[in-house]
Amino acid sequence: MSPSLWNALKTVSAICNSLNLLFPQKILEYMQQVEQIYTSCLAQGSYFIESNGEAAVIDPLRETFPYIQRAKERGVKIKYIFETHFHADFVSGHLDLSKETGAPIVYGPDAQTDFEKIAAEDGQTFSVGALTIKVLHTPGHTPESTTYLLLDEEGREHAIFTGDTLFIGDVGRPDLAQKATNLTQEDLAGWLYDSLRSKIMPLPDDVMIYPAHGAGSACGKNMSSETWDTLGNQKQKNYALRADMSKDEFIAEVTDGLMAPPQYFAKNAALNKQGYTSINDAMAKGLRALNVEEFSQKRSDSSVLVLDVRDRWSFVSGHITNSVFIGLDGGFAPWVGALITDINQKILLVAESGKEEEAVRRLARVGYDNCIGYLDGGFETWRAADQEISSLKTLKMQEFINAYKESMSVLDVRKPSEYETTHLETAINLPLDFFPDVDLSSELSKDNHYHLHCRSGYRSTVASSILMLKGYRNLVNVIGSFNDLKESGLSVKGSCPSLVS
Repeated sequence: MSPSLWNALKTVSAICNSLNLLFPQKILEYMQQVEQIYTSCLAQGSYFIESNGEAAVIDPLRETFPYIQRAKERGVKIKYIFETHFHADFVSGHLDLSKETGAPIVYGPDAQTDFEKIAAEDGQTFSVGALTIKVLHTPGHTPESTTYLLLDEEGREHAIFTGDTLFIGDVGRPDLAQKATNLTQEDLAGWLYDSLRSKIMPLPDDVMIYPAHGAGSACGKNMSSETWDTLGNQKQKNYALRADMSKDEFIAEVTDGLMAPPQYFAKNAALNKQGYTSINDAMAKGLRALNVEEFSQKRSDSSVLVLDVRDRWSFVSGHITNSVFIGLDGGFAPWVGALITDINQKILLVAESGKEEEAVRRLARVGYDNCIGYLDGGFETWRAADQEISSLKTLKMQEFINAYKESMSVLDVRKPSEYETTHLETAINLPLDFFPDVDLSSELSKDNHYHLHCRSGYRSTVASSILMLKGYRNLVNVIGSFNDLKESGLSVKGSCPSLVS
């Protein structure tokens, strides 16, 4: 059953209900028992499973209220908190949720933590109401990676919660645990091959797959935008589940083309292993409203970063001088984690009114708990107080196309894979992902004029703000669809000069 068919079943169920018609009771029960709580900015799925007054949570977000609220509304008690592995791309909420509910935290085999947990054995089972959750140790993405198999009240296999072992269209990258284990990515990829074929592929084809991530996550390469599917469908569509695939072929394909993981991954994994402060403390500290004078005083500290989270057009039109733009309307938390190298960085926020709480919460999701306040009233209060502001010269994509000359220095800040597919003939590739690792001063001259573009203008605005902070002033930011550039005839395929290997 494909995700689109599953959605259709939900619609049919609603229609049947409105017409007082019967709908297969078993399907209705499954739909009620498992809820996917999907967070788009992290491309992350957590799960709330309930039966007969009891519930389990799998891979919870840092904030606990989605789960506490559901338990309260439905009159159920959260009995267990299951973690599929040590997440690297976000800080999980297992500790706070356990403290608030009394539910124990469950990890699979080989998970070493600094806090109390249940270290489950391969094959161990846990009851949740009339349901059973069975532990399937599936190492490969990481050594402790575990899949949880959901059995119905009659003992039939219904669903697997695969974490980063198996995605829709892909599998988890095997390179994240190398340093901690002294294993190679090839070693881990071999484990993953064995796990998939011994633990997951033998299950019935109608078993539902519920992964921890979808498209947009850096935990895999080719993830689908669908967030669940049947195992049978994935056996047909997922390259990593080909029946005729040898282990050597699997290792070669899974490890091919992996970009270096974002620098915050190791830090988030450590927090998930060792523990962290309560998200409530982080929220309270970050949600301190500062007037212009207070904000200015804190900003004068050279160790403080002013982070502007408004939309890109607002930022380029006017912003606090030397502030960095990472907008909430894009991949905010992953870009914060990729580009702000100190997870304890002191941060002052500039946000649209009413967006401050969302910004602090999304910072905390990736472990940035040292936000020390926000500008009360937003940027307009700063402007009205006649404080120092800057702007960024910006062209719409069509304006850039009309003004383009081969003599222009153009920086394409998209990923290497995007650049290699199609790019402006004279553009140099400087991926935003690699900014923390590149010595910009040795690659770019502050005397030169640079035009920056990406796919839409979000990443180019982020990149421009970082360059401005580093003293680059001769910048022109391009906002607009890269498709317009492709259709202009100025783009080509193939290799071109790059500032990174």
